[in-house]
Amino acid sequence: MTDDDKKKLMQDTDGLLTYEYLANHIGESGPEEIDALIENMERVDLSGQFLASAARYLNAIDPAGYAPAIKKLVAAAIDKDREHKYLPDLLLGLYGEGYETKATELCATDDNFRRIYKRLFPATVI
Repeated sequence: MTDDDKKKLMQDTDGLLTYEYLANHIGESGPEEIDALIENMERVDLSGQFLASAARYLNAIDPAGYAPAIKKLVAAAIDKDREHKYLPDLLLGLYGEGYETKATELCATDDNFRRIYKRLFPATVI
């Protein structure tokens, strides 16, 4: 990432520029650069929309290779998405169609899944 790229991304107002940069430079970005992009998105994405989209994007490309970044993005999206607009898509995008049948197991092994599930289904006992 060049200094000009960094300056441009620091002027991002909602996370879209940062998300686009991540998507367009994914093969060129190392872990430190991805962490910097996540930090920038956390700073500007007030709704969690682009954090959730970036998590789903990285998960579609390489879930194991990008696992640390996905975990950070999901945790931040959970914190930002107060209206629960993007959390249902995260469940489907990250855990698949049958997540309901594995909810107990996933809640026990995946903190982000548990946090999303409890926000979307607060009356469910798991």
